[in-house]
Amino acid sequence: MSTPAKDIHPIPNRAPPATKYVELHGDYGTTDFIMRRGDVLPKVHVAYEAWGKLSETHDNAVLVFTGLSPSAHACSSAEDPAPGWWEYMIGPGKPIDTDRFYVVCVNSLGSCFGSTSASSINPKTGKQYCSEFPELTIEDIAKAGHHAMQELGVDHLCAVIGASMGGMSSLAYALQYPKEVDYVVTISAACRSLPLAIAMRSLQREIVRCDPDWKNGCYEPDEEPKNGMVLARKLGLVSYRAAEEWNERFNRARIDSSKRGKDKFGIEFEVESYLDYNAHKFVENFDANSYLYLSRAMDLFDVAEHGGSVNAGLAKVLAKKTLVVGVDTDILFPIQQQEEIFNGIKNAGHNVEFERIASMKGHDAFLIDEELFSPVIRKFFAEIE
Repeated sequence: MSTPAKDIHPIPNRAPPATKYVELHGDYGTTDFIMRRGDVLPKVHVAYEAWGKLSETHDNAVLVFTGLSPSAHACSSAEDPAPGWWEYMIGPGKPIDTDRFYVVCVNSLGSCFGSTSASSINPKTGKQYCSEFPELTIEDIAKAGHHAMQELGVDHLCAVIGASMGGMSSLAYALQYPKEVDYVVTISAACRSLPLAIAMRSLQREIVRCDPDWKNGCYEPDEEPKNGMVLARKLGLVSYRAAEEWNERFNRARIDSSKRGKDKFGIEFEVESYLDYNAHKFVENFDANSYLYLSRAMDLFDVAEHGGSVNAGLAKVLAKKTLVVGVDTDILFPIQQQEEIFNGIKNAGHNVEFERIASMKGHDAFLIDEELFSPVIRKFFAEIE
């Protein structure tokens, strides 16, 4: 049994400057947001950023779901000129052209960049949810995105797109609202996680929870379980890239001898230094509880729950066209899993395309390999009627 949330100071808002918020109308005429696994959130806010202009007929909206770690700041704007996490993909004249489309990126339900999460205040208790936050699923994330778009005046999407966890969320959106989206793009995602991915994320969560500072999720803002988060993130970073890239980028290069400490088991190799730097950078901005909840949601997702089998579930994707993109060096969501999505939709008689990306960058290629991904996404969106 989890420890009730104690009265602690709110965790600082990590949302970027241009973030906006919508409060969702709940289910059945109430303010309650009913979760897939039966729990209820009494009030939900979704953080988002938007670019472009909604057409008079409201038929040009594109919803972007993020991976586990990004905020809604997918690209720069006048309000926040800092480059977004998908800067090369979204904007005027870019593959997802904001001169043509109204593009909205939502911060996932459960994330720490503005949307309702474990660090939010429970209006029923006046205290943070902490580990009392309800069990989160990918379907809940998709539902929150759907309701947010309705609050923004969009009842029917032109397209939904996402990569990694965002690709799962895009699939969940198409499964739950099949008649409310015309085009679907899923990148480096899967119908369900394989044992290797589940094992990796399970170990990451265990590492965080073993940190004494986690305190069953009820930690103070200045006493977050950073040691556990650093180790968990390092493990995650290893799975996000391919072995070929590690070999080419670092080989067995050592750090400068002047930078080595006296610890005989300390950092000596460049690859160790890379993991250490990036892990510490990540944990300064990401909440541990959000990490646990979102990670678990990825493990729980299973398209088969939407029809009795994966193929029966995928047959419910009724989009005019679906694009499935995979990377041949992805070890977290292997290329065979994207092929499974493609084959399931194709066998149901629906319009679907598959693009296999030959990249050394592994799972994170969609963030980095502009020259490979841009033409694929540009072509797909250019052909949207």
